[in-house]
Amino acid sequence: MKPYIACLMLTSPDGSLHPSRWTKSPDGDRSDFSKVCDKVREGLECQAWMVGRVTMAEMAKGVPHAPESPYEVERPWHFANREAKSFGIAIDRSGAVHYKGPDLFGDHVVALLGADVPDIYLAELAADGVSYVVAESADFDVGQLLGVLNRELGIQRIVLEGGAATNGALLASGLVDELNFIIAPALEARSGTDSVVEFGTEGLAGKVELALLECQQLAHGAVNLRYAAIKPSV
Repeated sequence: MKPYIACLMLTSPDGSLHPSRWTKSPDGDRSDFSKVCDKVREGLECQAWMVGRVTMAEMAKGVPHAPESPYEVERPWHFANREAKSFGIAIDRSGAVHYKGPDLFGDHVVALLGADVPDIYLAELAADGVSYVVAESADFDVGQLLGVLNRELGIQRIVLEGGAATNGALLASGLVDELNFIIAPALEARSGTDSVVEFGTEGLAGKVELALLECQQLAHGAVNLRYAAIKPSV
C-alpha cells in the first residue's frame, strides 16, 4: 500500500516559487511566510518529506566520492536506519544526487532510484549511511517504491514539496492525494519563471481533477487552498 501523499507548496498568486523575487507586502515578509508554511506542514502530521532530484541536490550539496573497490551492494533495497522517526525522500531515477551524510535537517535520507543505477553509486550511498530503494524494472514505478517504504519503514504519510516537474509527474500518475497551496500576498510576475506544477507540453487535463476541501485564512495575509486530487470522472 502506498503512503498518503499531501503536496505542500508556498507560492504567490501568480504561481511563483521564488520568494526572493517577490514584491514586498505590509502583511509580512519571506520569513513570516516560511513560518506559516512550517505550521501547515506540522499540521499535516507526515513522517517524511519528499522532493525531486534537482531540489534534493540543492539541499544535499554533496560531490561524487565513490568508495574504493572491492565493495558489495544490496539490491533492490538497503535500509541503513530502520529506527529513524522521520525521513527525507529523494526521487532520483538516475542516481545524480550526492550526500554528505545519512541525514538532512535531522531526517534520515532515503533515495528512490532507477533500475540502471550502477553499483558504485549504491556503494557510495551505503558508505554515507543513506538508505535506498532501487526499481526492479525499467519503468520506474514510484508508487511501487513508496509501497516498499510503507511496508519496510512504516511510512504512512508523506509531504511532497516539489519541484514543479516532480509535482506534475506524481499528480499525473495518481499518487498525490491532496494539495495545499499556501498563497502569500506577493507577486513575482517575471516571464519564464518556474511554476508550482508542470507536466511537459501536454499538461494534466484528463489526468487529474481537483475538489476544494477548504480555504484556510492564515497569518500574515496568506491563505491555504486545500484540494483533494482525484481521478478524472470520465
